[in-house]
Amino acid sequence: MKIKFFFIIILLLFFSASADAQCAMCRAVLESEEGQKTAKGINNGIVYLMIIPYVLVGAVGYFVYRNKKKSKISKEQ
Repeated sequence: MKIKFFFIIILLLFFSASADAQCAMCRAVLESEEGQKTAKGINNGIVYLMIIPYVLVGAVGYFVYRNKKKSKISKEQ
């Protein structure tokens, strides 16, 4: 089980895709700009904001897993 989980994590890390996450209105306004510096900044900001919920859910999942593992070990003793 642990090996399967490890390989899934490795695959997800190596096969990541770049995402440009803009709404249609933002894209239309930003495409008209020369140099695209503002568009790149907005894309980075959106991706940064998208990461935070995943990190929080992952942290909660880790703590639940750790607590269940601790309670399972204490029940065996």
